[in-house]
Amino acid sequence: MLTPTEFDSFTDAYVGVLRRILDDPDYETCGRGKDGIEVPNISFRLTDPTRRTPFLAARKTNIVFNYAELLWYVSGRDDVAMISYYAPRLAKLSADGTILTGTAYGPRLFGLDGDDGLSQFDRCIRVLRQDPDSKRAAMVIMRPHEPIGPDNPDVACTLGLQFMLRGGRLHATGYMRGNDAVIGLLCDTFSFTMIQELAARKLGVELGSYTHHVGSMHINVLDRDKVTAILTEADTTPAPQFPSPAIPGLNTAELELLMAWETALRTGTGELTAEAAAGLPLPDYWRQVLLLFDAYHQIQAGHRVNDDTASALTAAHRWLLAQRWPGRITAGEPAAQPS
Repeated sequence: MLTPTEFDSFTDAYVGVLRRILDDPDYETCGRGKDGIEVPNISFRLTDPTRRTPFLAARKTNIVFNYAELLWYVSGRDDVAMISYYAPRLAKLSADGTILTGTAYGPRLFGLDGDDGLSQFDRCIRVLRQDPDSKRAAMVIMRPHEPIGPDNPDVACTLGLQFMLRGGRLHATGYMRGNDAVIGLLCDTFSFTMIQELAARKLGVELGSYTHHVGSMHINVLDRDKVTAILTEADTTPAPQFPSPAIPGLNTAELELLMAWETALRTGTGELTAEAAAGLPLPDYWRQVLLLFDAYHQIQAGHRVNDDTASALTAAHRWLLAQRWPGRITAGEPAAQPS
């Protein structure tokens, strides 16, 4: 086999990657004070990138952060204030406490960076509209001038993303210099497949496969017990089944409205009810994201998610929140297992 192993869902790919590294690591590593085990040059392909969220109770996926990071990227932001609200650990990567450099992919992918007034993402869309068979719809993330010494903890892990339009479907490939298989792999796959799907909507084509290539796939030694728990669950408990709705697209006005509400909820300057969310000029997919932000605001304030917000969330989102923050919300019921 010269092509990557295919998986129907990221749950299956995730379990496969963790098992390979834990059971049969190629190397032991020690970098920046983090001992780890590593397998170089791992690749896999997702045949259905919409199934991007692993429904594994032991993993405790932070779906709120996943959506926040995506919107942080798509809006071209690099500020610590927004993203560290959802992942406080990221604040430690900022040299000045205000912005992030390597971790902030948004300005590199979605920021206007040339005389043509376009972003790298926009240029890829233009290239594929002009030449559907092009191999040049690629975006560079890690830059040659990034400082890579021990004094800089914030270096981009992603080398780049590529789109290819084949057979009427938009396929994407992510190229990574390294991935923490427990945390980074999940977050990167989520964001990159979402960006791929947004591009497919702009082009008016079907979503194709997503392929992920990693130079150094590794597990930190401190995460061994967590990985063992995830694999034990995967071996003994069928993953719950939830629908994987397609993204309806995201235009400029919708993005601006999303970010305005995100700011209001994060800073406590606005309140959102299920009725108010239903009245927003947004597709229901993005209303769900705002309801997740509202639920997270309540959790951060030390409260149980109120019935109004909880009842408006999808069963998948409620299940994920309940695994991450048990006692703060009742898990949604999964669909019946397929026969």
